[in-house]
Amino acid sequence: MGHVGVDGEGPGGAQRARGAAPRWLVRLLRSTPAPIGWSQLARAAVALSIPVAVGALLGEIEWGALASTGALPSVTGDVVGAYRSRAQRLAGALGAAVLGFGLGLATGGQAPLSVGLVILVAAASALISDAGSNASIAALQLFVFTVLGTGLAAEGTPIGLGLACFAVGSVWGWFVALVGWPVRPTTPERRAVAQVYLELAAMLSAVSAGDEETTLAARQQLTRALNVAYDRLLVARSWLSGRDSTYRRLLNLLAAGTPAVEASVAAVDQGVRAPDAVIAYFTDLAAAVLSDTPLPEVPALPEPGRADVETSPAVTALVTALGGISPERERLRRDRVPVRRRVRDWAGTLASGPLTWLAAARLTVCVALAELTRVLIPTDRSYWITLTVGLVLKPDFGSVFGRAILRGLGTVAGVGIGVLALAVVPHGLPLALLVAVFGAGVAYGKGRHFGVLSAFVTPLILVQMVLSAGDDEVALVRLEDTVIGCALVLVFGYLLWPGSRTPVLGGRLADVAESISRYAEYALRPAEDPATRTERSRARRRAYRGLSDVRTAFQQLVVEPSAAGRQAVAWWPAIVALEQLTDAITAVAVALDQHAAEAPEDAGVRRVRAGLAEFSLCVRTGSEPHTVDLPGEELLSSVRAQLASALEAVDGPDLRTFRHVR
Repeated sequence: MGHVGVDGEGPGGAQRARGAAPRWLVRLLRSTPAPIGWSQLARAAVALSIPVAVGALLGEIEWGALASTGALPSVTGDVVGAYRSRAQRLAGALGAAVLGFGLGLATGGQAPLSVGLVILVAAASALISDAGSNASIAALQLFVFTVLGTGLAAEGTPIGLGLACFAVGSVWGWFVALVGWPVRPTTPERRAVAQVYLELAAMLSAVSAGDEETTLAARQQLTRALNVAYDRLLVARSWLSGRDSTYRRLLNLLAAGTPAVEASVAAVDQGVRAPDAVIAYFTDLAAAVLSDTPLPEVPALPEPGRADVETSPAVTALVTALGGISPERERLRRDRVPVRRRVRDWAGTLASGPLTWLAAARLTVCVALAELTRVLIPTDRSYWITLTVGLVLKPDFGSVFGRAILRGLGTVAGVGIGVLALAVVPHGLPLALLVAVFGAGVAYGKGRHFGVLSAFVTPLILVQMVLSAGDDEVALVRLEDTVIGCALVLVFGYLLWPGSRTPVLGGRLADVAESISRYAEYALRPAEDPATRTERSRARRRAYRGLSDVRTAFQQLVVEPSAAGRQAVAWWPAIVALEQLTDAITAVAVALDQHAAEAPEDAGVRRVRAGLAEFSLCVRTGSEPHTVDLPGEELLSSVRAQLASALEAVDGPDLRTFRHVR
């Protein structure tokens, strides 16, 4: 399987035509493909528009607009997932938003208090973000609505009534987001498990079609589906402590499919065409999981010698593994992690993680500069300068350069849309429909493209500001403040900030190589007992999850025209080689399980691990790879070839350019 270029056009990507846009700009403007979640769009429209409509009917539309603002975190902070995890995530985000808004209003518009509070909250939010995904989104809401609260306090919004309307809107948004929980409590988990089997069918179908690029993409989709399914079910299971039979059966069903996943990856690695009955079985299995009906009948092994079916250990293992997919075979348990332990782990991370403190320092300094700009160059609603800085510099949301550019472009587009909409739509109740449209646009854009999200958030907040303050001239002021905020970030948070353009992908790549090495220790030796097979499965999951995280980091960094972006492009062949090496290791594990080959000698396994150790060392130190003795066994021929490709990829970039690896 050949390397796919960073632009999906073969090795290294197609050559850019003369006069065409720079590649980093093309990548920056490219959106993430994803199916449209119509229910998410509908919930966002209802959550944000109903408060405005109620306020208009009661003759207090400005308070309805404030309640609509309170519901906004339920749209921006929501994710597709299990109701339990969504409830926790939204409760934290909305609670932090109400707290921040109340603190901002409590300053009473006094500049010394508001400036000090905003800087303090900025520093705290950056540190809190390191505690996990839910803490990160809560920290963002805390900062955003603290800034918004200080701005509205300066405009004379009363703290009691203002906070009450905002809190009512937050509770309303939480209710709308979770209204389906009582009638379909396990639907998100069922969809996650079913998606794994659909991705298996898609990957095997791509092999049948002979499309290598599509096959690689399908395998990556399978990894993401497995990550999502395990995350959702393990969270639900840890909460229920094993008492709920539905979650237990779903988790057992997913865990029991591990041999089928490994055999499918092995078949893909060998380019072997799976029987049509197997592909159909996976789609039928997904349908049975979704509808909560009995599992379909397992297809029989293909008859030897049939011309339309390829026979191989991987296909035999695949068909055999289907018989083990059952919701009754318990494979995995995980105890709930106590809150005290999670807090202790977070504190330990802060104590040993300089990157977190650097991110906090950068956000704090840039927010302080934004607040200073507000004081020295006061404009109407100049708190939007600080808001822009915080939204762009969020520590764990990807490229600062990319977010600053996209925020500016999205705001320009959003201002144009907002001005046109406010000029055409009559003020009053009809604006509730406009809020519904923009709210649905926010739900559409948040998972696809930061620029698209900004283009919908901007007119939404413009309408809410017009309704709450009765000021039709906010659009141009909003654009001016956003441009100033983006300029502050680009100059002080990116161009002048030490290390902001230093390559950072190499360290993650080295970590993944070490995870693959640990997986190889289990996969390249016979798994003779259940405990060993369980450890092998866990090691495989960690390796593939690490590869998925590296790919995500690559996509975030490749949009930068700096050394960090150039390093991401340079490491792309190594990322692909490691992915294919992991697939080759899985294929060997399946062959050993089927007793289709003799186990490789210990020396061969040690050579594979030594090669991965050399890869990791070269990436971390920037040194050129030394000659490594690769395994010579026929069984490890594919592993040998992919390991050689990975080492060759390390030797490709000018490592002296990327010596500072983190």
